[in-house]
Amino acid sequence: MTKRIFYLLPLAAILLISSCSRKVTRIDPAEQVDISGRWNNTDSRLVAEDMTKTILGGRWLTDHMAAKNGQRPVVIVGFVTNKSHEHIEAETFVKDVENSFITSQRVRLVQGGKKREELRAEKADQQTNASASSMKKFGLEQGADYILQGSINSIVDSHKRKKVVYYQINLELTNIETNEVVWIGEKKIAKYVKN
Repeated sequence: MTKRIFYLLPLAAILLISSCSRKVTRIDPAEQVDISGRWNNTDSRLVAEDMTKTILGGRWLTDHMAAKNGQRPVVIVGFVTNKSHEHIEAETFVKDVENSFITSQRVRLVQGGKKREELRAEKADQQTNASASSMKKFGLEQGADYILQGSINSIVDSHKRKKVVYYQINLELTNIETNEVVWIGEKKIAKYVKN
């Protein structure tokens, strides 16, 4: 009898483990799925699309093009600071904004931050390691006309097993030469979560 139990225990353990296994199904990244109630890829994409649509519909763009003989403005996306209660990878949101700018083709986009530093380091390396005909020169970068900066904020109101999570995303577009704020926008998202 004890021999039988000795042999059946591993079998029972295997059956128990296999019955608790996780199933993963691939879905379309554009599909709206909200499991936790926290900020997710859908929020990031929808806010970025809405905000860039609003930015590109602003008067600053037509004023710039009128003053510059129809030339598209050059924009750099600066820091979008996460001031919310949860960990939000702001770079994902920034990439969504940059993608919307590029797709619209109404503004020109230049690299900023660490990517710009990496480009400059590559140019510096080329000065000694590339042929004279293929070497890229310093001082020929496209200067930005405007910088987009902002923040992601949140408020949580909860009681027992219910909560409302409120997000507010603020963005500002500033003329780099004059420091004039030419556009301010905000987007709000509220999520009701019931456990």
